[in-house]
Amino acid sequence: MMGEFDTIRPYNDSEVPAVLERLFSDKAFLDILTHFRFPRFAGALGWLLKPMIARKLRREFAGVTTVATLQDKVEYYVDHTIDRATDGVTYTGVEQLKSGTAYVFLANHRDIVMDPAFVNYAVYHAGLPTPRIAIGDNLLQKPFVSDLMRLNKSFIVHRSITGRKEKMAAYQLLSAYINHSIRHDCQSIWIAQAEGRAKDGDDRTESAILKMFHVSRKDEPFAEVIQSLNLTPVSISYEYDPCDLAKARELYIRATTGTYTKAPGEDDVSIALGITGYKGRVHVNFAPPITERFEDTKLLAVEMDRQILGGYRLFPVHYLAYAQWSDADPQLQVPKAADIFPADELAKAKAEWERRLSECPVEHRPFLVVQYATPVRNQYRVKAGIPL
Repeated sequence: MMGEFDTIRPYNDSEVPAVLERLFSDKAFLDILTHFRFPRFAGALGWLLKPMIARKLRREFAGVTTVATLQDKVEYYVDHTIDRATDGVTYTGVEQLKSGTAYVFLANHRDIVMDPAFVNYAVYHAGLPTPRIAIGDNLLQKPFVSDLMRLNKSFIVHRSITGRKEKMAAYQLLSAYINHSIRHDCQSIWIAQAEGRAKDGDDRTESAILKMFHVSRKDEPFAEVIQSLNLTPVSISYEYDPCDLAKARELYIRATTGTYTKAPGEDDVSIALGITGYKGRVHVNFAPPITERFEDTKLLAVEMDRQILGGYRLFPVHYLAYAQWSDADPQLQVPKAADIFPADELAKAKAEWERRLSECPVEHRPFLVVQYATPVRNQYRVKAGIPL
């Protein structure tokens, strides 16, 4: 019998062995692993390497029969990836999260996979259950990607539906699932504050997402629904964005042509680069859950922005970019990087920033600068009590 949420929910423990077996037999999945592990030989010797990798995976995951044991197994690889691709990850506010309480983590969104991965990492290492992760169906075009994500507690947000009636039904189902997760399953949720990544660095909460939380409980006051969900603003700050040049290119094309069409497989490239690319330091801040009563989505969105932008950690590169930005806000008192950071830290940042600028085509550079400068403007506006 099909459950109410079967079309969008993550996989249950009982489904894990069969899904793993399906993955280890998936040609596209094995092909990607082979190219990643043996880039020089994958073409000519793929026929030999793929069965070998499949056998190794079956051996390694033989004892995995639940989502929790799978996450324990995968955590080693996550830790390894974080060690290789960052100069360290720091967290603030995670200590206030209580065992036995479920939260809706509403976060700014810069990277498709790593944003929720870093939140997961924090929560996992705090000894708490990892959240269920909202992921758009636009990213799940290959069956193995859908399997991988749903094994790792991801649930599907149907974004590619076009009909108005169908959209509303999907919206209702998503709302019901999130509420069910928090109130009945006591499972936390990670969801981005807006649809799609903030490619220009301008993190803003879409009031439509806040409205969605309420849709399935319309007979209850909005404020009470929000309070029942333990809505928690989360800020993730990357010192460097591995996808910054690609984002600058996209922003440039949008600005000059009015539109941008993704190439086939572009999201896959972004995902891979986001996972493996150098990020410098990473910081994640968990603000206290929202306890104030908000009767209106727009007012709540303003508060979420205040918390998320206020909790964002600015690194030297952000100040360096802001100093170069043609749209810097003259009414803000933003200090120079040299007044905040030690000389050695600043010198390292300057070298890396110059390297990134030099790799960026001249016409794209303003769109690289804006990604790093905007968080400075936003945070100092929040500090000054100036509307965004």
